[in-house]
Amino acid sequence: MEAAREKAKARGVSPGTRKPRVGGSGGQSPRRRRWSGPGADARDPQPLGRLASRIAMEHGWNTRLSTGQVFGQWGKLVGEDVAEHAQPVALKDGELTVRASSTAWATQLRLLQGQLLAKIAAGVGHGVVKRMRIQGPTAPSWRKGLRHVPGRGPRDTYG
Repeated sequence: MEAAREKAKARGVSPGTRKPRVGGSGGQSPRRRRWSGPGADARDPQPLGRLASRIAMEHGWNTRLSTGQVFGQWGKLVGEDVAEHAQPVALKDGELTVRASSTAWATQLRLLQGQLLAKIAAGVGHGVVKRMRIQGPTAPSWRKGLRHVPGRGPRDTYG
């Protein structure tokens, strides 16, 4: 300890004090502040939703997220009664493919198509779904296996 005190005296500084920094701002770098002050700052805590939307916009994930919202919130977007009888199948290039549970529901959905598009646009955003393609239920396929013989398939052969 005595050696340190003697070195400090030799330099002309009193023992126990630090050498003042050059730069003038009280020892801080002029580019960096330690506190944000009363105004908003990028270092202040942010709500998680705001951060997630900013990250999605920076990475270009907005279209994928809005597509996911159509599928994830289908019941809320079109109503529970419609969602019970119709399911979204695919969304590609603004065209939403919807499969109905019966041909009657497919016809009803074709009549309600304009209203459904307006509801989806209000819930998810404009331009995500531009048009709808509505399909009825699919019939079972009789084509089984790798090899197939062309023809009409199984019919009434019992008699």
